[in-house]
Amino acid sequence: MNWLGFINRLTAAFPLWIILGCGWAWLQPSAWIWFRPWIEIGLGLIMLGMGLTLRVADFAAVARQPKLVALGVAAQFLIMPLCGWTIARVFGLETGLAVGLILVACCPGGTASNVICYLAKANVPLSVLLTMCSTIVSIVATPYLTHWLAGQWIKIDPFALLRSMVIVVMLPMILGIAINSWLSRQKQSEKLAPVIGALGPLASAVIIVLIVGCIVAGKQPEIASAAMPLFLSVFLLHAAGFLLGYLFAWLCRCDEPLRRTISIEVGMQNSGLGAALATKHFPQLALAPVPAAISAVYHCLIGSLLAAIWRRG
Repeated sequence: MNWLGFINRLTAAFPLWIILGCGWAWLQPSAWIWFRPWIEIGLGLIMLGMGLTLRVADFAAVARQPKLVALGVAAQFLIMPLCGWTIARVFGLETGLAVGLILVACCPGGTASNVICYLAKANVPLSVLLTMCSTIVSIVATPYLTHWLAGQWIKIDPFALLRSMVIVVMLPMILGIAINSWLSRQKQSEKLAPVIGALGPLASAVIIVLIVGCIVAGKQPEIASAAMPLFLSVFLLHAAGFLLGYLFAWLCRCDEPLRRTISIEVGMQNSGLGAALATKHFPQLALAPVPAAISAVYHCLIGSLLAAIWRRG
């Protein structure tokens, strides 16, 4: 196996790294807590890595599949935010947990969804497009959906959230696209493209594990005290996302690969973004970043289980 293939295998094992990382962070918090000051920078690097895998020409693909892209993005920002709000209301979650759950529910799809779509024999090119488009839409959608749905628990400044989204999502992604577009015009671009395509996702996976592990390490007492409502509410959020995403696509008469793709895109969130935003904007709510950390574990576990089932079908 060549080294690029080995790197791709490491990236595909992302769900395992999340589980092992969280277990290590729980048992040895001191090995992970150091990353806290770097969470926002790490998230910016993830977005830069996403941009490095994209070119301006990739946006033309959206124009070729506008209905499918619109369908997937609409499902993302309708199903998950409403599920997060409903679960918070029905279970009467305390403020920090409710705000954190709604915030992660309002985040775009995560890059790990592309790997899970591949394993599930879903539509991988469309998954990449949906992740890209939902991330772009989230620059505005995430702040204002969070403000609208979580505003009854705590006063939320949507402009502060929007500013963070521009700084840690939009600008690094634009920079990554610009660099990739420039590199594609260079003579050595054919050699660089596979390297960037392999190392970018792996670096993103490592940073996500560091962010999630840091949250788990630093919030042990809060996680232990809110164990039942925390784990149950986050599980229900993702279980509902996968199920309703699939049903939504089925009602829209999508074929089976597309149903799986939308189910995975809806069910898997950018938990690193949720954790970073909660850490920065809600420091007074000790539990706010925790749902995002637990979310990363749950959506990887559920996604991997579904991928194993669908791969046999």
